[in-house]
Amino acid sequence: MIFADKNGNIMDFEGLGMVVRSGDYFVPASREDTIPLPKGSQLYVLPDRLPMGMDRETGEIVVLRKNPFDGRGPVYAVAAFLSAAHTQTHLAAWENRANAGILPLFAYTGLGWSDGFVATAMRTDASRRQDPDMFDMDAVHEGIRDWKRKFPGNRLVEHLSHCAACYGCPAALNLFQGREEAPLPTSPSCNANCVGCISFQEGCEPPSPQERISFTPTPEEIAEVALAHISRVDEPVVSFGQGCEGEPLMVGDVIRDAIRLIRKQTSKGTINLNTNASMPRRVAELADAGLDSMRISMNSPRPETYAAYFRQGYGFDALSKSAYEMKKRDRFVSINLFVFPGVTDAPKEAQALREFVSSNGIDMVQWRNLNMDPDAYLDILGQKFPAGIGMRRLIEEIPVRRGYFNPYLGNAG
Repeated sequence: MIFADKNGNIMDFEGLGMVVRSGDYFVPASREDTIPLPKGSQLYVLPDRLPMGMDRETGEIVVLRKNPFDGRGPVYAVAAFLSAAHTQTHLAAWENRANAGILPLFAYTGLGWSDGFVATAMRTDASRRQDPDMFDMDAVHEGIRDWKRKFPGNRLVEHLSHCAACYGCPAALNLFQGREEAPLPTSPSCNANCVGCISFQEGCEPPSPQERISFTPTPEEIAEVALAHISRVDEPVVSFGQGCEGEPLMVGDVIRDAIRLIRKQTSKGTINLNTNASMPRRVAELADAGLDSMRISMNSPRPETYAAYFRQGYGFDALSKSAYEMKKRDRFVSINLFVFPGVTDAPKEAQALREFVSSNGIDMVQWRNLNMDPDAYLDILGQKFPAGIGMRRLIEEIPVRRGYFNPYLGNAG
């Protein structure tokens, strides 16, 4: 097991085995459950949370309350935040102390030690577009300077420069390096009120890890960025709907006009929309304008579980209707599934996912980790979930392409 001492020093303790969590269940981790901690992952010391381990002699799951090396306290649980392209299969395990606050909006994956740090995770996308060794910050800063020289007054360039330099947004970093997928944030507003929204939170607990875009770029500003990226990348993808914005369909007219401007100049590249898919008519308009792919965000294919998290102002059936508008035009549709072990793989959730994928002609599932305090998430769902079938099994059983990123689909037309 892994724990942290009162000074935040992270250490392993061989006397107790690694314990992880799936929903409300705490279980010992086997070697087969883990992989070496992916490069670029981060370790989080969790305040007011006691680490848990397994007594190797009795098999009992116990709570560690003092440092086993000096008998002193306090001690803290530790979790991993996985680097991109990796999906968690179990959560970190801990016991909350009295009055423990809500954790920030990150994912908390099980972490242990076996000749090095290990995590309960699997790689779900072979693309290296956001691997840490792919980023050259000197090249990024030179790219920012170059883009600002070429496009003075373009507010979207200025916004994305801030995302790259201040937040280290991987999509923005790739834009300024001339690689892979470029972000096109557009909407300062949203028609959902997601509990774990990473760009807008009422109050300060937990705080948003980044600021939402405060303006809507013009179609010309959007097209300028998209065309510049498409023209210099071998397999370019440009995507509306980013972590630094609300729902892009709220400004569907602007996006439609931007897509028309892009497609008037080039048939190269994949134009993608990350969305809650709440407005089927607007999706149809965007598809007719030249949208190539759509990724639907959801925490669950079951309306009850979905509504508890999204707290949306639209019906759940809009998601299927939007998928239909894309599929009848022979376009690519994927799901951005917020993975939470113990809920995502619960039998009723797993079956609903199979049915949603099959009935809506879904081409791909992107297995992305839910960024939220696990206890807070289970509280807002307000349901009891039996033991899950296992995230690895679920991922392997869903019979469509699996991944983590929006794929390049070739040239339009």
